[in-house]
Amino acid sequence: MAKPISIEVWNPSGKYRVVSTKPMPGTRWIHLLTDQDCRVEICTEKKTILSVEDILALIGERCDGVIGQLTEDWGEVLFSALRRAGGTAFSNMAVGYNNVDVKAANKYGIAVGNTPGVLTETTAELAASLSLAAARRIVEADQFMRAGLYDGWLPHLFVGNLLRGQTVGVIGAGRIGSAYARMMIEGFKMNLIYYDLYQATRLEKFVTAYGEFLQANGEQAVTWKRAATVEDVLSEADVISLHPVLDKTTYHLINKERLSIMKKEAVLVNASRGPVIDEAALVEHLKANPMFRVGLDVFEEEPFMKPGLAELKNAVVVPHIASASKWTREGMATLAALNVLGKIKGYPVWSDPNRIDSFLDEKTVPPPAAPSITNHLL
Repeated sequence: MAKPISIEVWNPSGKYRVVSTKPMPGTRWIHLLTDQDCRVEICTEKKTILSVEDILALIGERCDGVIGQLTEDWGEVLFSALRRAGGTAFSNMAVGYNNVDVKAANKYGIAVGNTPGVLTETTAELAASLSLAAARRIVEADQFMRAGLYDGWLPHLFVGNLLRGQTVGVIGAGRIGSAYARMMIEGFKMNLIYYDLYQATRLEKFVTAYGEFLQANGEQAVTWKRAATVEDVLSEADVISLHPVLDKTTYHLINKERLSIMKKEAVLVNASRGPVIDEAALVEHLKANPMFRVGLDVFEEEPFMKPGLAELKNAVVVPHIASASKWTREGMATLAALNVLGKIKGYPVWSDPNRIDSFLDEKTVPPPAAPSITNHLL
């Protein structure tokens, strides 16, 4: 067993014991639990990622539920320990749950929660920010300025890409992909090409209506096209943003061959999952094509980057901050806490985990329901 773990305790006499493996933004999530007779223990260890042994020590001999993080390995060992301790609920403070062995959770009767519906706009905004930063070479220019190298305006200084009227490509036109597309279309009057297994009818209707509005006001209409293949998007678009789920069909979706069919001055953005891109192939492509640029929020083997990536000026890299707005992170903490509370209290699962505004309104009492349980049949 690991050494004792440092914790912060709220409501020590609470009937139900809920553990959070990390301090989370805001305090509303804590009060929602303590107001329902929960003792809340928050791990305060100065570690970015807790080991399985650390989490076992946190679970201890009695634990009703755990709020964990995407970086943790939730599988057979942890779910069996949580069940032995009397626990019935675990929630990621994340919309994804690639770190969770749902089969193991099912085996031990543990409900698995996640936090969809609160990250859409924030993640789309970060993807749009990366698109702009890469296209206009903002990070390069910032570093140049801070280094004291600027001695006057020059015609060729940090020339980048104009976005207005160009084509934005979206691979995965779900909630986040569609929100990103709208931002780029409304903001820069870009045309859209997208690939998705399912037709993005609402997005198509929006682009059509917006195009008609522009035309009625004497401007060039924007257009949309649903691509038949990923390759169509990659070859036609000037800016491509990746928003697919990560599974065996999308692992290394962007590889050496697909990079080679993209425009030499294209911008590629990934704020979805790191392994969607073959990062080693990307490094080589960036080296060979200095006007090709990327904006990355996620990486194939986080927290590490593939060798060479950090040194490339045509790469904008940020540390997995797509959901890092105050409102979103506090909302994620709230939803994760309410998932655990809902299972402990025997509440039903909310009917639509993507429509969760009633849980986030701080002026009202949240509904007696678990906002999002992925294995909700438990």
